[in-house]
Amino acid sequence: MAKKKAVEVKRIAIKQIRSGIGRPAKHRRTLEALGIKRHQQTVIHNDTPAIRGMIKQISHMVEVTEVAE
Repeated sequence: MAKKKAVEVKRIAIKQIRSGIGRPAKHRRTLEALGIKRHQQTVIHNDTPAIRGMIKQISHMVEVTEVAE
């Protein structure tokens, strides 16, 4: 069995810049799933397709930056 190479995982910082008040419940649940609990909060996640899909759904409410490690 071949050994797998260590893959460097990129990290991204997600900051909420728009309020969830008055938004559809699906958008509010997405913010909660990302771990964002209040306005202007920043959370750090691995850059995976699942996280990117969540970000795409609420792209108008968040700001995404790559984290240099």
